[in-house]
Amino acid sequence: MNVGQWLTRVRKESPLVHNMTNVVVTNFVANGLLAIGASPVMAYAKEEVADMVRLARALVLNIGTLNETDVEAMLIAGKAANETNIPVVFDPVGAGATAYRTETARRILHEVNISILRGNASEIASVAGEQVRTKGVDAGDVQGDLVHVAKKVARMFHCVVVVTGKNDIVTDGEHVTIVSNGDAMLTKVTGTGCLLSAVLGAFASVGENILESSVAALAYYGVAAEKAAKQAQAPGSFQLAFLNALYETSAEEVDEYAHIRGE
Repeated sequence: MNVGQWLTRVRKESPLVHNMTNVVVTNFVANGLLAIGASPVMAYAKEEVADMVRLARALVLNIGTLNETDVEAMLIAGKAANETNIPVVFDPVGAGATAYRTETARRILHEVNISILRGNASEIASVAGEQVRTKGVDAGDVQGDLVHVAKKVARMFHCVVVVTGKNDIVTDGEHVTIVSNGDAMLTKVTGTGCLLSAVLGAFASVGENILESSVAALAYYGVAAEKAAKQAQAPGSFQLAFLNALYETSAEEVDEYAHIRGE
């Protein structure tokens, strides 16, 4: 798979990505999208989100700092995105931690046609009422039951599911691809998962094949993280190095260093 071509498209087209993300990571996500060559916009007011969606090429929904006002706006934006046929990425941050988060995630999934559902193992499992064995606080090592759950969730919500961890799973419910790029330092900086969801949106906006664009986005993101980790061994310096690596990593480097396999 020639994954580098997706990065070239993003940099050429500079798609506008509408992010309804959490307050902890807004600045980092905006700067990350600029670094990859996309254009970010953050709009939350229910009075304008539908209009903003109509200007954008992708919509990213993130429930990290959850409140009822934002949920209402997300539903408005999501339905407008469906009407304009632009991809919607949903990041169900913390699903499974509280009943409110889990119920809200499921509500969004049932009321909005999601293109990509991205989360760690526990978040993805929670929206489907499943339990998976994981190692560590996030996605942990890929195990057979996790792939099964990811495929089930993809079929349940008719979307591409991305389960991130040491090895990332990408599936449309039938095909499964594992991407094994990245670095553990990503887990030491707040917002790297949220930014990844936005990057997935940018890549999905420049082509028709959501499964392939997701694999490409993960490979690029992981290669950039590996590059940054060679330059910085502490979270603060890594964050800066990572933004620089997102900007500097070439399509040729992505193709050369991507670790992708089919299941």
